[in-house]
Amino acid sequence: MEVGFPASSEEEFETIKTIAKTVGNEVDEETGYVPVICGLARCNHRDIEAVWEAVKYAKRQTIIIFISTSDIHMKFKLKKTKEEVIQMAVSSVSYAKSLGFNDIIFGCEDACRSEKEFLCKILGEAIKVGATTVNIGDTVGINMPQETWELVSYLKANTPGIDDVVLSVHCHNDLGVATANAIAGICAGARQVDVTVNGIGERSGNAALEEVVMALKCRGSYVMDGVYTRIDTRQIMATSNMVQEYTGLRVQAHKPIVGANCFVHESDLHQDVILKSRRTYEILSPEDVGVVKTENSGIARGKLSGRHAVKDV
Repeated sequence: MEVGFPASSEEEFETIKTIAKTVGNEVDEETGYVPVICGLARCNHRDIEAVWEAVKYAKRQTIIIFISTSDIHMKFKLKKTKEEVIQMAVSSVSYAKSLGFNDIIFGCEDACRSEKEFLCKILGEAIKVGATTVNIGDTVGINMPQETWELVSYLKANTPGIDDVVLSVHCHNDLGVATANAIAGICAGARQVDVTVNGIGERSGNAALEEVVMALKCRGSYVMDGVYTRIDTRQIMATSNMVQEYTGLRVQAHKPIVGANCFVHESDLHQDVILKSRRTYEILSPEDVGVVKTENSGIARGKLSGRHAVKDV
């Protein structure tokens, strides 16, 4: 659970510390699961110290240390050479480990515009000094799913030590394919994906938790070698509504999984059959995501409706 960027402000730091002390010490009575509390840091000791001081109160803590790896970012943002960037990464991961972090995520910002050979080198060096997860960021949302599959496959095949760590992907939605990219990454061997409830995030947002989770539930055993999550999907709708309430960001009616129209049918051609069996036009069960439906609910009257809507609504 990535809860913030402690070095950004005192308020952020104190908020993360409070989360670590409370949520980070809650134990699920049924499963014994304890949330992992994670803070974000750039490749400098000040940021890393701030994360440690904020999250150390949690039973399970981790840190994401990131740095840009694309030529354009290294030139204009970091003003560093490739070798300097590698040294920053190695120094930062080593320092986090010295503070007490046993779980360290090292992330490559703008990885999808980076040279593949350089990614393999910097990831390999980070793994060598203690990174337990490596994260590939499509920071500007430029990749198509096939490109994500190819990149993850290449890194899996060519990065030293990659089989000893978790490979993670971070997908933005600038071209509307964040969820597809996340799934492509999983198909290629990624076993962690960064997601947000309702897909909220910078610019056009990130891969949506509810979409990725339900794609895995619906298709994981068929096209992803049985990959699954332990998420209680029945809490999805309530969680989505809570996030909408707190943020003021409402999802559109046709938003996959949590939109108001997801399980609503107006066309008479559909209504006639769906009243006999919902599985004819619904690949997901409303109850699976926490939507309570009656036998005839989800039937809407409109210009495409016919006698079945009049009879059953």
